[in-house]
Amino acid sequence: MIKKVFFLLFSVIIFSSVLEAQTPTKWRGPNANGIYNEMGLLKQWPAAGPEMLWHYDDLGQGHSSAVFANGQIYMSAGLDSLGYVVVLTMDGKLKWKAPYGKEFYESYEGARTSPVVVGDLLYIYSAYGVLTCMDANNGEVKWKKDGFNDFDGKNIRWGVTETLLVDGDKVFFTPGGAKNNVVALNRFTGDLIWSSEGMGEVSAYCSPLMVDLPARKLLVTMTADHIIGIDAKSGKMLWSYPQTNRWQVHANTPIYYDGGLFCFSGYGQGGVRLDLAEDGSSVEKAWFKVELDSRIGGMVVVDGYLYGSGDKAREWRCVDWKTGEEKYASKEIGKGVTIFADGMLYCYSDRGELALVEATPEAFKVVSETKVELGSAQHWAHPVINDGILYVRHGNVLMAYKIK
Repeated sequence: MIKKVFFLLFSVIIFSSVLEAQTPTKWRGPNANGIYNEMGLLKQWPAAGPEMLWHYDDLGQGHSSAVFANGQIYMSAGLDSLGYVVVLTMDGKLKWKAPYGKEFYESYEGARTSPVVVGDLLYIYSAYGVLTCMDANNGEVKWKKDGFNDFDGKNIRWGVTETLLVDGDKVFFTPGGAKNNVVALNRFTGDLIWSSEGMGEVSAYCSPLMVDLPARKLLVTMTADHIIGIDAKSGKMLWSYPQTNRWQVHANTPIYYDGGLFCFSGYGQGGVRLDLAEDGSSVEKAWFKVELDSRIGGMVVVDGYLYGSGDKAREWRCVDWKTGEEKYASKEIGKGVTIFADGMLYCYSDRGELALVEATPEAFKVVSETKVELGSAQHWAHPVINDGILYVRHGNVLMAYKIK
């Protein structure tokens, strides 16, 4: 009997370890929604800010975020016109780095997209539309696909910006071609599984969202002038909804919550909440709010309330998810990125302010605040929380703050 119990426990541990190793890393946290499932975090920081455990100063340029897999930290960065995958140990030491190809240096230099790691494979998408699959242990290239030359895609003003989505045996991306608009490839071989014409528009800096419904898996993304919903198994486009702005920039991943979608864009466009049919086959507008126009900072939904900042509407806002009713607006810190963990918002402004804010609809209550002084260029990268540590990237520097 004891042997049977031991064997069952051993089997569960092995199965769980294998399952975890094959879980893809995701843009903006484990559920791709900016919410981190960490508990026991500090509710207030020391007066000088949270303790900085270490900083790595030689990343290279870029605006992408850290991802964590295989007991390592994976980053992307630009150096001398090339893009590199940079791998650090958990205490901030360089383990290895490997080039994946030409990266964007025409403006806002450096890497834009975060790597996606699944077990021993890594996927990265360059600003010039090249998807590269690498060995996650050493950077050896397994295969490449060119979204522009292989799939009739086109580049956009500030370079393609799309952290890839991996689900099962598929990797999804948006070449933005008239015919091959959104594409699913076999993630092991790079072979085409399906191609969707979508709306035939160029891509729009958007990292897609996968919504797992009882009836189907639904891929939701934004192209130049529309939000689109695609059946992830077949590639059939099920619906579209108009969404555009001055520069056709829709860099925020859509949010799914309580049967609805929230899709939002900067430059004064605003955000729309859509009611999604139970089977994902259609959408209907619930409400729209022009002030929810975050350009690249994302938002989070906590207990039925949306939190985040705007672009033209620079304030930080809280809005009721169901009704769109505004609960507060504040200019206490500059506009920027927001993530959430353990009852608190972590707000990182484009002025370098890093603030710990209570997640309450009553008011924008800043509990603690510090300034990110290290690093270079724009304060655009989205912070990440992993195992009680807050990781903030500012250009060529990655900082690790103790928040537990």
